[in-house]
Amino acid sequence: MKRFKSGKQRRAELRAARQRRQMRLASREVQAASPAPWRPTACVAVDPSRLRPNNSYSEPDFVARGYYRDLAFRCIDCGAEGVWTAERQRWWYEVAGGDVFTTARRCAHCRAVERQRKEAARQSALAGRLRQLAKLAGHRG
Repeated sequence: MKRFKSGKQRRAELRAARQRRQMRLASREVQAASPAPWRPTACVAVDPSRLRPNNSYSEPDFVARGYYRDLAFRCIDCGAEGVWTAERQRWWYEVAGGDVFTTARRCAHCRAVERQRKEAARQSALAGRLRQLAKLAGHRG
């Protein structure tokens, strides 16, 4: 048989749960504020308040860890090995406002080639649209 709790008992439970939650959050803040003595040398501290909000219940590894570290990657275009430095990650996530679940995929050379390709495609699409508009204006006039 299920027993019912009084309002006083329920309030006491809620108060205790709230205190446990506050203690847990306070310990996380202390851990984030204090520098870890075991940090690798090539790392940069994370400022979670500067990260772009996302609709995820999880947090990226670097936020839980408290610092960025250099990440090795392979370029998807040319296959060259590269390193996404901790400082570049900080810039991407905190300054540029990049999505926190993205990582580097292209080397510097292939990024430049991709930017040129996209710009050429934009110019071509714009020129085509201008030709269509000129053609329409000619039929109406």
